Amino acid sequence: MAVLQRIKKPTTRRGKKVLQAKEPKPVEGPKQCIFFQGRNPSERTRKILKDLYDLKKPDAAHLTRKNDFVPFEDATLIEKMCYKKDAALFGVGSHNKKRPHNVILGRTFDSGILDMIELGADNYKAMSEFENIKVLAGLKPCLIFNGPAWELNEELKRLKSLFTDFFHRETVETIRLQGLEHVLSFTATEEGSIYFRSYRIQLKKSGQRTPRVELEEIGPSIDFKLRRTKLASDALYKEACRVPRELRPITKKNISRDAFGSKMGRIHMGKQEIHKLQTRKMKGLKKTPAEKKQMLIKRKQEKKAAKQSQKMDV
Repeated sequence: MAVLQRIKKPTTRRGKKVLQAKEPKPVEGPKQCIFFQGRNPSERTRKILKDLYDLKKPDAAHLTRKNDFVPFEDATLIEKMCYKKDAALFGVGSHNKKRPHNVILGRTFDSGILDMIELGADNYKAMSEFENIKVLAGLKPCLIFNGPAWELNEELKRLKSLFTDFFHRETVETIRLQGLEHVLSFTATEEGSIYFRSYRIQLKKSGQRTPRVELEEIGPSIDFKLRRTKLASDALYKEACRVPRELRPITKKNISRDAFGSKMGRIHMGKQEIHKLQTRKMKGLKKTPAEKKQMLIKRKQEKKAAKQSQKMDV
C-alpha cells in the first residue's frame, strides 16, 4: 500500500516566514555551519572545532554535548540537525585508537549529505597559543590554495570546494586594499597532507605608492591528513552546482567591440521610402505646383501599369 505523506501548512504568520526563509533562493547569503561533538572527542579535536567556529562565526553554531553516532555509517543525526538549524555545512570531532584526532567536514544538499571528508589532525597549534593581535570576527578572508595537487586529485578538488564553501561569505564586486586583513593558506602535497595556516596582513610603508605587505601568523596552525571520503555522484554534484535561470547571463546578439573598446551594434531595418518621410513643414521645403502635377501623373501611370499587369495574369 502506498503511504500518503501529509503536508502540514503553516497556520501562523511566524511559521510561514520560517518556511519561506528555508526555501531556496536565487542569491543566497553566507552558508550556516554547525559544529558538534561525536563519540569520545579528544581535547585536540575540541579545540580545533572551537577555532574553526571562531573563524566561521557569526555564521555558525557550536554544540558541546557528545553524540553517540558514527557519521560514515549513519548520518541521519547530521541531516536532522542541519535541517533543524537550517545549516548547509557541518563539522564533527571524534577520536579513537584507529583514527585519532579525527575531524569530519561536510555539506548537505536538499536535506541530504552531499560531501563528507574525514581529516586527521597530526600537528596542531591553537589560536590562543599565538600571542598577538587577531582579526575581527566576520571578516571576509582571502583563500590561497598552494600546490598542483588541488587540481590533479579528485578528492582534493572536492576538498578545495568544501573549504571555499566553509569560509566564503558575501559576494563582493570590488576589493579595497585596506580591507584585506586575513589570509587562510591551504598547502596540499601528493602524499595527502594539507597544511592549514592563518595569517594577518600588515601593510608597511615602502617609500612608494604600493605598500610593503607582511604576513603575521595568528593561528590556528593545523597539519591535516586526508583519510576517508564520501563524495556525491557526478549527477548529484552537477545538480547542486546548477546556476538558477534568473542568474544566467543574457547573451546580446549583434553587439561587438572594436579594438578601442567601443561598443558596436548592428541594426536590421526594413525598406525605407524617402519621399514618404514626414519632415518639418517649412516654406522652403514645400513642393511647387509643377512638382505636385508631376507626382500625380506618376501615380496615375503606376496605377495604369498595375491594372495592365493584372489583366495579363488573368
